[in-house]
Amino acid sequence: MNNTESLEPAVYIVGAGPGDPELLTVKAYNLLAKADVILYADSLVPKQMLRVVRPDAEVIGTANKTLEDILPLMIDRVKKGCSVVRLHSGDPSLYGAVYEQMQLLAEAEIDFEIVPGISAFQDAAAKLKVELTVPGLVQTIILTRISGKATGVPSSEELGSLAAHGASLCLYLSARHVWEAQQKLIEHYSPQIPIAICYRLGWPDEQIWVVPLEKMAVVTEEKQLVRTTLYVISPALEKVEKVGRSGLYSPQHTHLFRGSRGVGE
Repeated sequence: MNNTESLEPAVYIVGAGPGDPELLTVKAYNLLAKADVILYADSLVPKQMLRVVRPDAEVIGTANKTLEDILPLMIDRVKKGCSVVRLHSGDPSLYGAVYEQMQLLAEAEIDFEIVPGISAFQDAAAKLKVELTVPGLVQTIILTRISGKATGVPSSEELGSLAAHGASLCLYLSARHVWEAQQKLIEHYSPQIPIAICYRLGWPDEQIWVVPLEKMAVVTEEKQLVRTTLYVISPALEKVEKVGRSGLYSPQHTHLFRGSRGVGE
């Protein structure tokens, strides 16, 4: 996107990432800098994200608004010829309540675009300095949550059945039900496996605790965590002395750009 281009009247549903303004994508940054109107989830997106917004832009916080409040605002502004950024935390494809917004915008014949953002699990792995898919140890990442009062989880995706895979499991939106979550996880992971409790990733008051799984609920309660908390449960967090190596950069692995070579070559 050229910085001198003006935006077409439309809704741009933008992922803000976990909280650090430096983790905005270039595209998200440019959209924020150009948009006429910004509607942002002010309980989940820090105000620092708005430092590039135009001084004359209309900025609307949506923490106290329902979908029935937000959609008419977006539709009205686009019909008046404005470009609208709907700024969500993390990535819009994960737990963003974006599906119903897209449906209603389409019904109203309002053009919209989705702009991905970095998710909290990616920031957590970076902060923990781990790869969540270690060759010979774990090759699957599960992103899930436990059932809550606002959003249920299909029975086929119940936490216990997902935990049975022993994969890297990233648990969102579950701090209020942490005792239930811990019980289900311990059925399939060792009580001593280290897990990461990640609070407000990317925010100035970010904190991460690595504790045994059996301490997950106790620490959550001690720290009074009820929201903006991600749990990472993964064999990759264990101090494994020796694991397999990916064949991708092995001297014996050939592909279009690299022929076979012996180890000593």
